[in-house]
Amino acid sequence: MNTIQNHPTTQNMKDTVSNGPVAENFKNQSAKTSSEFRNLADSRTPPSKSAANGQPLTHYHSFFYNLLSWENPRATTISFLTTVLVIFGARYLPALRWTFKALYVVLGTTAAAEIGGKLVLSQGLASSFRPKKYYTIPREALEASLEDVEQLINFFVIEFQRILFAEKPAHTIAAFIASFLSYWLIKFTPLWGLSLIAVSLVYLAPLVYMSNKELIDHQIENATNVVNAQANQVKDLAGYHTSRATESVKAYAGDYTSKAQSYIGSARGSTSSKGPNSKATAGPGSAPAYEASDFPHAPKQEPIPGVTSHQEQYEKSHLGGQAEVAS
Repeated sequence: MNTIQNHPTTQNMKDTVSNGPVAENFKNQSAKTSSEFRNLADSRTPPSKSAANGQPLTHYHSFFYNLLSWENPRATTISFLTTVLVIFGARYLPALRWTFKALYVVLGTTAAAEIGGKLVLSQGLASSFRPKKYYTIPREALEASLEDVEQLINFFVIEFQRILFAEKPAHTIAAFIASFLSYWLIKFTPLWGLSLIAVSLVYLAPLVYMSNKELIDHQIENATNVVNAQANQVKDLAGYHTSRATESVKAYAGDYTSKAQSYIGSARGSTSSKGPNSKATAGPGSAPAYEASDFPHAPKQEPIPGVTSHQEQYEKSHLGGQAEVAS
């Protein structure tokens, strides 16, 4: 056996495998991957910029920006593939059943070993491996984990509010399109399929943008110019029609005002030309004018008994004469 291992051919094969181009390439790629994961872990620092309202951001903003911007392509690729495998595993593998199976197998084996040891050896096998002190989570590690969970939750809360209040309109529009498409896709797409689509878009959309940045920016600029030109045209057209409508309203208002003033002036002139004692000439459609002398005098004494005629009452009154007492 030693003769075979020390044979020159065997040694040459070992050197070729351990020091050949394949091994060197594997070592280089492993070193680069480890370096990128270290860079990704070191990127978890609070960013220098803040939100639009001046609120500081979490260190997960820097972490996810570094991850999804493909600054460390090997780490991002491994993260993407791991997430996809987890989605497929949750869909096709009974992980929960396997968990309960492993749990009851371990607990059953422990119980059987403990009972069998006490029956055969008068000492339980499981209890003999019991540690002197049970393992506990250090307080520092627990506080660090809770702080990290808090930062992760606040990252999603802050980002949702930034999208909701349109801090960056492009992100709000993208979120609107994504939620609208998800509303229709959820009707015939399972949850795992929708999750796979979402993860693929989150990871691959930045990669497509950075690979074709100049072309996409040029198209976005052209679309923005077209939208601004159309908006300016609509604005100018609306201003033109508004000014025309305002001028028409002013013209009609001036016309009606001049007519009203001419009517008021003619009415005042006709009223001032009549004297206070002058009779108004009755027109064909107007009421006749009367004076005070056209009406009889009002009685100034009590009615005379026995006299029924108005004329006799007048004649026998102190204006027309003395009335005779009726017999």
